[in-house]
Amino acid sequence: MSPVKLYYFPRSGPCRGALLAAKQVGVAFDIQMVDLLKKEQFDPEFIKINPQHTVPTLVDGEFTLWDGHAIAMYLVNNYAKDDSLYPRDPKRRAVVDHRLLFDIGVLYARIRDICFPVLFREETEVTADKIKSLEEALGWVELFLRDNLWVAGSNLTIADTAFLASITSIAAVGYKLNKFTRILDWLGRCEKEVKGWEENRYGAALFGEAVASRLKPGQFM
Repeated sequence: MSPVKLYYFPRSGPCRGALLAAKQVGVAFDIQMVDLLKKEQFDPEFIKINPQHTVPTLVDGEFTLWDGHAIAMYLVNNYAKDDSLYPRDPKRRAVVDHRLLFDIGVLYARIRDICFPVLFREETEVTADKIKSLEEALGWVELFLRDNLWVAGSNLTIADTAFLASITSIAAVGYKLNKFTRILDWLGRCEKEVKGWEENRYGAALFGEAVASRLKPGQFM
């Protein structure tokens, strides 16, 4: 059987989220690097694989899938030994689904709204409105953790791996999480229990350096 390929860029939060999910499941990827800063996602050979030219992209035999959250769901459904990472129980799964959609539409979206104009449109400042919007999203994450050790309940799920990739990205840019004590406690648990922590930290650091180096000093003071 051919190894599962993952087209991947370590600075990308969604890529790291997919890789973290794979690490928890125990799937070993054949990593194919795609450098977004060099616009390698527009290479004709890659567009044949993914016409939407996005990463992460998974190729498992004849099956191709993109979007980091969809990839995480697929990996658990197809390869996990049990359902702890993505429960089969409808209500518990609905909570995980909610958190994944929250990451896509709120948390990561607001991080992207801060960082992408810096990376791709040469902006050098972060407006107060964008920081306020980010802090609103992080405040909701605090609420998710009010009665739970993990963002979707009492055990680690693919919602945690998605949130971890997102939150470590903005922290690496220079945003201080000090006021979000539950998130800090959760990050401590992730460091101890999430496989692939160091790999994610390394990719987040690369992302943070790329963004922070383009910003004027003191943007998150």
